[in-house]
Amino acid sequence: MSKHETADNETPQGVKKYTLLNIWVVSLTLKLLLMVGYHSTDFDVHRNWLAITHNLPLSKWYTENTSQWTLDYPPFFAIFEWFLSQFVPSFVKADGCLDIVEIGQYGLPTIYFQRLTVILSEFVLFMAFQWIIDTSPTYAVKRRMYVATASLALSPGLLLIDHIHFQYNGMMYGILLFCLNSARLKRYLLCGFWFAVLLCFKHIYLYLAPAVFVFLLRAYCLNPHWDKRKSYFGNMVALVQWQNLFKLGFVVTSVFTIAFAPFYCTLPEMVSRLFPFSRGLTHAYWAPNMWALYSFFDRVFIQIYKRIPVSRFFLQKIFQFDTTLLSNEKLLQTSTRGIVGDIEYFILPTITPKLTFLLTLFYQIMALIPLFFQPTYKRFVGAITLCGYASFLFGWHVHEKAILLVIFPMTLIVSEDRTMLPVYNLLVICGYGSLFPLIFTPNEWLVKVVFTLLWYIIFYFNFRKIAKVPKSTARGVLVDRMVNGYILIFIAVVIVTTIIDVLKNRYAVLKNFEFANLMIYSVYCGVGVVSSWNAFSWLYFVDDTIWIEDKE
Repeated sequence: MSKHETADNETPQGVKKYTLLNIWVVSLTLKLLLMVGYHSTDFDVHRNWLAITHNLPLSKWYTENTSQWTLDYPPFFAIFEWFLSQFVPSFVKADGCLDIVEIGQYGLPTIYFQRLTVILSEFVLFMAFQWIIDTSPTYAVKRRMYVATASLALSPGLLLIDHIHFQYNGMMYGILLFCLNSARLKRYLLCGFWFAVLLCFKHIYLYLAPAVFVFLLRAYCLNPHWDKRKSYFGNMVALVQWQNLFKLGFVVTSVFTIAFAPFYCTLPEMVSRLFPFSRGLTHAYWAPNMWALYSFFDRVFIQIYKRIPVSRFFLQKIFQFDTTLLSNEKLLQTSTRGIVGDIEYFILPTITPKLTFLLTLFYQIMALIPLFFQPTYKRFVGAITLCGYASFLFGWHVHEKAILLVIFPMTLIVSEDRTMLPVYNLLVICGYGSLFPLIFTPNEWLVKVVFTLLWYIIFYFNFRKIAKVPKSTARGVLVDRMVNGYILIFIAVVIVTTIIDVLKNRYAVLKNFEFANLMIYSVYCGVGVVSSWNAFSWLYFVDDTIWIEDKE
């Protein structure tokens, strides 16, 4: 080793501390420039929640329904909205920010105020990033975590969803990262505390709960071993660390009690809003998951049935569907356009909520088995990632924004082995690319496409530079080339769909295919996400070398 090289377990003398301050300044500048840009109906959703929590007592927060944008997040988020409402200036109130109305009527003052609340709430995220870096044990790990957290701090997903479309995901993922880093530091009570807090803010993270439960149970509450010197009863006592179990249970139940106790009288209304199973299998814009591909194949079979008469006998024999539905053109057109509600499948069997639940649970349990026998931090993050995958691919009424449940945890471990890089590259390009249709205004086109492309190029090379090189590098070469080819085709997809969007106002015939672009994104990105899931599952279940903890 030369005098300029440094071992992984050494910190070079005089090396500047890794800090995300420069990243924060860059992202802040960009977000301030986007304040007057496009925002979706989610903006009025949160404006209405500000009004509800500010003007009404607790007992009416989950029953008020003047607007269709009723409060449907857990108690801590409702209290967070109430907290924000206390700082609304008088001129913003006069702008209509805190009016309980059916449709919000507001101007720039309200827009500026709510945009600033999102930017300021991301302070939680940057605190979590810096804590991860500062608590990394060696210089090499700090370097890897700096690149990983920088990629998340500049995430195109957060930029598109929070600072254009409008939500508060940055703060939520900051809490999730506090939980994950607590697990890395073996501060198990803190890990349970942060996850309980997270669930009381946003219940979508229930999808990750099985991995957290098994990890804490196995790493903190169980101590399975066989001591021949003790009786059978003695072994059973030693199996469960009762003191740890009670401490963890007390911490978690205390958080939930503090959150839900004030809303005891309206719990039934709250639960019905948190879990609206009356919604359809897919969202208006199909998330790129298994059900997007399933819906696409149903549409393909419809066209085959209508245009190739000889196929009708075989399709009817295989799928046993009602042929009378295929004569209803109006119903066919409505379903094809992906309207929110109970989606109609005309040839393939209808998917039920029970089936989506069982599929999600099955694939999550498969991920939890290795975690139970090897409750290490790396295996834990891998299980969290697979739980996110399962919920996204097989869940009921999944939003495309839920792909961040997979991207965020995987980013923390992608540099542990270069073999994971192609899987990660495929995931992020499909995950972030699938968000493009959410932002359909011309002024933001350059932001979403150019920023995402620059982000990908920058961190593609940075992750390759810091990732650990496995003993055998040949195994990932073919996959890497296939992923690069897929990404090049995706660039062509973006160009073609953009041209269609531009020309549809000039050529009326293109308006008949207004859902075609969304279907192209859903199906193409769906193939990529499913492929990344298969590849990551292979690494998780087969390649044990990735999940061995480093001796630090």
